[in-house]
Amino acid sequence: MMSNTFSIEKLEELFAYQGNAPILFSSGLFFFLFIGFFIIYLSLRKHLLARIIYVTLFSLYFYYKSSGLWFGLLLLTATSDFCIAQGISHTSAKWGRKLFVTLSLCVNLGMLGYFKYFNFLREIIASFAHELGYQFGSTALQNISYQPLDIFLPVGISFFTFQSISYVIDVYRGRIQPLTRWVDYVFYVSFFPQLVAGPIVRARDFIPQIYKTPVLTRSEFGEGLFLILCGLLKKTVISDYISLNFVDRVFDAPLLYTGVENLMGVYGYALQIYCDFSGYSDMAIGIALLLGFRFNMNFDSPYQSATITEFWRRWHISLSSWLKDYLYISLGGNRKGQVRTYVNLLITMLLGGLWHGASISFILWGALHGVALAVHKFMMTHFGFKQLGSDMSLLHRLIGILITFHLVCFGWILFRADSMKTVGEMLHQIFTNFHPEVFQQFVMGYKGVFILMMVGYILHFMPKKAENMLQEVVTRSPLLVQAVILAAVIFVVVQFKSAGVQPFIYFQF
Repeated sequence: MMSNTFSIEKLEELFAYQGNAPILFSSGLFFFLFIGFFIIYLSLRKHLLARIIYVTLFSLYFYYKSSGLWFGLLLLTATSDFCIAQGISHTSAKWGRKLFVTLSLCVNLGMLGYFKYFNFLREIIASFAHELGYQFGSTALQNISYQPLDIFLPVGISFFTFQSISYVIDVYRGRIQPLTRWVDYVFYVSFFPQLVAGPIVRARDFIPQIYKTPVLTRSEFGEGLFLILCGLLKKTVISDYISLNFVDRVFDAPLLYTGVENLMGVYGYALQIYCDFSGYSDMAIGIALLLGFRFNMNFDSPYQSATITEFWRRWHISLSSWLKDYLYISLGGNRKGQVRTYVNLLITMLLGGLWHGASISFILWGALHGVALAVHKFMMTHFGFKQLGSDMSLLHRLIGILITFHLVCFGWILFRADSMKTVGEMLHQIFTNFHPEVFQQFVMGYKGVFILMMVGYILHFMPKKAENMLQEVVTRSPLLVQAVILAAVIFVVVQFKSAGVQPFIYFQF
């Protein structure tokens, strides 16, 4: 009897929300949950409303496993913007339609402002008050204390709010008609493959697919399986291993390592964040494909970029295109003269940096990319520089790749470091305490890390044709061979899996 009770309690604990163990695509729990979900999903293939309700309920449970009862916030966002879009469609006056859009922005950005930026703003205000106190001799202002509030950050709040904002703006611009059923909109906002870390899916691309009867062809199954396997290997084998065994150690204490080791740590983080985030996107796109939904590509070998403009056409494509369509163009884009274009680029990337988190380092990271984009735009206009690497000669392209990669890596130091002090320490070690003779010791001391970094970068710079050929091999293989490949990947993943679950980096955004 006690054994049965113990088993039930363990089972309840497994399926309940655990703050220290959010559900991950790379976890065994999700694997078994998805198999059960998929079997029932197939049986509802021809029953539209039942399928929509079923997927929506599973998606809400998936979000509950990530953020607990804060899934209510997701429902609040969906309900608010569903009603606002209805209001826009029933309002002919331009000022009234703008009022509804403003209301949506206030609700969504207000939530983001509280959960992500409230403590940051309080700290800035307290620091400003202290400074005024010293300037004017006010003891009251000098004694103002700052204690951060314990504010829980719901997983993926930035993604689903941006997705919902784009729906309202598209309805306002007349690009799409608003949905008439609330549950259909909740389905769109909460669809679990891309819910907590993107890609940000546009309503005009996604909503028409809701009403189609899911059809999974042999080639689509093979493509979905290939993407899921690639994502698993990127995340659990490359990203997690080099992070835990080298990158985190360097960023935690840069002064304990020479410049060459710090530089390897930066190269390692560049690979880690790419494999982590693109790995999640690969799995999300692959899982959605198995369910009959096709998402756009979110990463396209970004470190092969020969210009910073090309990098942002290849990195986190759903976010960069969102910022372009809904922020940069709204600011005026390149329609109001060159100076205004440069200012718009800078503002867009500053806000893009702030989107990632409330800290000076993220703002500086955004500023770096904004300035780089503006400089590149200036060089294209006045000196005939190329926009994309594909337009360059081979030599110029190689030089461009080298420069762009190191500019991006410098940005990753700002992105990853816990403080500006850490940034200074890493740069100090790299530029004044390099010691290239230590490189051989690094290779011997971190053999596994070095090998995985080499493999990761070789695969990343592999020609697109080779990647397509590999996908064709998996796609055209018999089901038995595909099952063997899946088993082999799971075996490799288990061998590399760390003792603790490593959340995806972009869960915090």
